[in-house]
Amino acid sequence: MILRRLAAAFPHSRRFFSSNSNHDFASAIVDLNKEMESIFGEPPTSNGFSGSVSNDFMAQEAQLTSQKICDSTPGLTHIGRTGEAQMVDVSPKENSQRTAIANCKVILGKKVFDLVLANQLAKGDVLSVAKIAGISGAKHTSSLIPLCHNITLTHVRVDLMLNSKDFSVDIEGEAVSSGKTGVEMEAMTAVTVAGLTVYDMCKAASKDIQITDVRLDRKTGGKSGDWCREK
Repeated sequence: MILRRLAAAFPHSRRFFSSNSNHDFASAIVDLNKEMESIFGEPPTSNGFSGSVSNDFMAQEAQLTSQKICDSTPGLTHIGRTGEAQMVDVSPKENSQRTAIANCKVILGKKVFDLVLANQLAKGDVLSVAKIAGISGAKHTSSLIPLCHNITLTHVRVDLMLNSKDFSVDIEGEAVSSGKTGVEMEAMTAVTVAGLTVYDMCKAASKDIQITDVRLDRKTGGKSGDWCREK
């Protein structure tokens, strides 16, 4: 209603309300204020039409700016625009040499540790079986983790070392590939499967075994470059 009254009172100002641009609209408001001031002898009050429109315009601009900032913030790549799970399209990426090293620890306890050290468990050589299991686990990562890419691994290394300080097995795994996506999940799957295999081989002697500290320690290659966990 107020727009109609203003348009009737100021016919030359009708063009101010026909712009589709926020910038033109803001300029139109300034020009309208000047025209009203020339007629009434004073600028419109901040509580009037122009003040409310200016405030609305500023609020809209702030909202758009905030939205742009949010849109530019890195997010979860496996989540689509509507929140659905998605597999990341890596086709635009370039091939590069990629490596990842992960670790985990299996706490055995002194009794089981001594049995593993002496190779006296009924299922056989714990460390050798777990090593092969870890390598196999790395190669099957995409089958275990739904949104992982099925990549070609050029090298997988799994090392298991007995640690007499805390009666544990320290496991380190390395995965290497020349492709378009990283191998962090392959390295962590390798040490996790190796740790689970240690548990399976030793569970008859104790149910109190713990698998802990599964983590990525280093990675190289890819768009994000090299990364190393701080000590």
